[in-house]
Amino acid sequence: MPDTAETGTRQRPRVEGGREDEILDATVVVVAELGYDRLTMDAVATAAKASKATLYRRWSTKAELVVDAISRAKGCPVPDDVDTGSLRGDLISLSCEEGGFTSEMPMSVMAGLLTALHRDADLQKAFKERFLAPRLAVVNKIYERAVRRGEIAADVDVDLLSQTLPAIIIHHAFVLGVEPTEDLILRVIDHVILPAARGSQAS
Repeated sequence: MPDTAETGTRQRPRVEGGREDEILDATVVVVAELGYDRLTMDAVATAAKASKATLYRRWSTKAELVVDAISRAKGCPVPDDVDTGSLRGDLISLSCEEGGFTSEMPMSVMAGLLTALHRDADLQKAFKERFLAPRLAVVNKIYERAVRRGEIAADVDVDLLSQTLPAIIIHHAFVLGVEPTEDLILRVIDHVILPAARGSQAS
């Protein structure tokens, strides 16, 4: 029986050999170059040197293909759980290593998806479930450990705090046009996240 992968409620056959990875890699490149709105199955087929029929046998929609691609992309890996012993160290490691905010590919992919995420329900759902969820799980562990270590005060809204760093970096990158450098990340951590984590304990 051929290998299959779940797509919605149906089972769709995988592309044989290493061709599936090649198609997904090509999709990530096209998303970064053209954006989601301008991406077409034809463009991916051309970039991957594959037939459009091959793409549709495996992925029934553009949203399925794109989310599958960015979820498995070599340049956008799900970060390993980090435990440096401090909230500051964990956030620096998570944000500044491969797949973090200073990596070109994840930010290019995000730029290519932003205009479509708020109005394409299928893309938004798949993006949250397959791309964001595993990354948020790592972030949540970091903040849960910080709470146990006593680095975050009892009166702090931890859910809101955990969203603050990515929100500020994404705002700088895509609204203000400011490159997410390590220096910017350190400024946000030291002047926003850590003081906020102390809550009413802050002097």
